[in-house]
Amino acid sequence: MNAIYEPNPNLDQNKAPLAAKHRLKAKMLGHWKDVKRNKHALVLLAPYFIIFFTFTVLPVLMSLVLSFTYFNMLEAPRWIGWANYARLFAQDDVFLIALKNTLLFAAITGPISYMACFFFAWLINGLPPKLRAFLTLVLYAPSIAGNTYLIWTLLFSSDSYGYMNAFLMKWGFILEPVQWLQDPRFMLAILILVQLWLSLGTAFLAFIAGLQNVDRTLYEAGAIDGIRNRWQELWFITLPAMRPQLMFGAVIQITNAFAVAEISIYLLGFPSVDYAAHTIVTHLIDYGTIRYEMGYASAIATVLFVIMLSTNLITQKLLRKVGD
Repeated sequence: MNAIYEPNPNLDQNKAPLAAKHRLKAKMLGHWKDVKRNKHALVLLAPYFIIFFTFTVLPVLMSLVLSFTYFNMLEAPRWIGWANYARLFAQDDVFLIALKNTLLFAAITGPISYMACFFFAWLINGLPPKLRAFLTLVLYAPSIAGNTYLIWTLLFSSDSYGYMNAFLMKWGFILEPVQWLQDPRFMLAILILVQLWLSLGTAFLAFIAGLQNVDRTLYEAGAIDGIRNRWQELWFITLPAMRPQLMFGAVIQITNAFAVAEISIYLLGFPSVDYAAHTIVTHLIDYGTIRYEMGYASAIATVLFVIMLSTNLITQKLLRKVGD
């Protein structure tokens, strides 16, 4: 009678760690070969990575650690655990106002400015080169203008000489000047309006560059496959071909939407009346550069970082579905 072979489970269990060790060693050897093969490129990239790590990655990690400490810039940091976060959400009413204003501001300006950047880029993309360059400059100029706050201050001036008050009083809509920049009812709306006016910036230029680089033969192939109008071209060809630019533009617009502070400070004051235009970043500036409570400021920065990172991840998932 032939003996029946039965595998020894103990023997297989002993071989598994050995095989995993060999795979890890082979993988590390492969990475080392890649490093040796691309050593010249890595040497050229090294200064950028050193600067990026020193001034971006390292400060983020330090801020995360400091958010669990009490640090006033005069004494050594003292570990206090989750106390800063408990204070932030349970005791700091101004932060809750700033959080609400920031989320509302980002929910309105983020999607609208993103779509506006792409719409205007798509609209002028088919124009002659000289006209396209001129319109690009005209639309991009507000985002780099240095007198932005002067223009909007004149427009919403609180006396009868302000353009908005003068127009409304002339046509009988109001009887006396409105305190546009001091009235909490209007401040956040004005902040949103100014941000939308400034929104055609870097993302707008990225979209124009992306549209110019779309392979024209894709449209010919699409016409053969049954695409009949520009909307179908946009959804099935243009947008999928521009995914890198779309992602870059999304990151830029999300950052601008959540990091608003300068407009609020120069146009509406710091702090604004009843904190009506207070944002997370202005709250961060308050505790970080005025009160020097760096541990608490680091907790505010960490919360903002988590919000922005989560929004970016959600946006990435949505953009992957473009063209499906």
